[in-house]
Formats: sequence, C-alpha cells, structure tokens
Amino acid sequence: MNNKFELIYEGKAKKVFSHEDADKVIIEFKDDATAFNSLKKARFEGKGKLNCQISSKIFELLINKNIPTHFLELKNENTMIAKKIRVIPLEIVLRNIAYGSLCKQTTLKLGSTLAKPLIDIYLKNDELNDPLITKDRIELLNIVSAKDLDSIIDLTLEINRILQEFFKKIKLQLVDFKLEFGHDLKNNILLGDEISPDNCRLWDLNQKSDIIVSLDKDRFRNDLGGLIEAYSEINRRINDFI
Repeated sequence: MNNKFELIYEGKAKKVFSHEDADKVIIEFKDDATAFNSLKKARFEGKGKLNCQISSKIFELLINKNIPTHFLELKNENTMIAKKIRVIPLEIVLRNIAYGSLCKQTTLKLGSTLAKPLIDIYLKNDELNDPLITKDRIELLNIVSAKDLDSIIDLTLEINRILQEFFKKIKLQLVDFKLEFGHDLKNNILLGDEISPDNCRLWDLNQKSDIIVSLDKDRFRNDLGGLIEAYSEINRRINDFI
C-alpha cells in the first residue's frame, strides 16, 4: 500500500487505510487465517485475494437488492474502496442449520434445520472472548439504539433470504454467517466488513452422500486441509453464475 495512506486499523484478516476522500477508506484483505479467537493462526497465499473477490461480488448482489452496504468498488485484486463507517461493536450471527457453538450450548442435533432463522448477537470484544449478549444488555451498555438494532435485525433477515436463494443456485447451502454493521457519516446503517467463506458456513450441495463437505473456514478450524481450493471453488461458482 502506498505510504501516503494512513493505516487506520488492522484486524485479523484486513487492514483499513485512509483515502483521499475523507468519506471513504481502502480495505486490504490479508492472507492470514485465524480461529478460536486467534489461538490458531496460519497464512494461506492467495486467501486475501479470494475473499476480496468473493466479498465484492456478494456486496454487488446485495446492493442490487437494495441492501445498504459500505462497498463502493474494487481497487485491485485484494483491495476494495468502501464508505467510511463507525463500526457498531456487535457481531450478528444468523443460523439456518444447527452447527458449531449452537449445538454445544443446546440440545439441538448437529445438522438439523431450524424451524426459522435464529439470530444470535455477540459483543465484539476480544478481551471478553466475544460473549453472547442480550437486547437488554445492549441497551444497558448504550451500544446502539433499539430502533437501529431492529433495523439491523430486519436487514440481517433480508440478507439471509437473498443469500440463501443465491447460494442454492450455485449448489451451496448457507448454514450460518456473521455480519457487522456501522453508521456512515450521515448516521445511516450500512452492512460492513466482508461476506466470504471466512464468515459464512457453506456446504457443498453437489455431494451425493450425507457427508458434509465444508467450503469455508471450517477447513482450517477442523484441520481438513484444502482451504484455498475450497475458496477458489466458491469464487469459480460465483463467477460462472454472475
């Protein structure tokens, strides 16, 4: 990245830089992979490029469906231009199928389809290990207004509807996903962060057996191997369809 741009923030998978336009930022996707709150780390060459490409296509899809997002355009293969937002410190997780922590914390059977989408909200705080948080606690901590939280939940449900339909067309099952939102300079709520196999569980529907084939970061979490191959396959299916 050119030195004239100031590094504003560096996270686990992305760097955010300033832009000539104060209303915009430059987001560079890293090749780093982390899991279990960064207890597990690795680097996969080409991962950042793939996540950037996948995210940009999905953001464009959502924008065409009237979902407000921070995405503006690609700058290069692993960098995008986005609207500057004040990130709301909440992680919104929507689940369509019981998997992962939901099965560890409840009696739901792994892989069972939920009667309706479940939204879990987590406080975005690494020191506290991103705890599950209630609406009352969100209000107590004055994180976001009740009206804005309702808007975020409505947007998440609509994003789920759009993505489920889209992924099904490219033979992928959207198991669950994590979203982050923020306010732009006019205080509008925008979808931020990324939408990629890093924060979506995607199962391959081309499998003829009942064996789950993950095409997402679970390949790294669970030591399955083939992470870049899985991300490349998702990118190929998206490009073939769009």
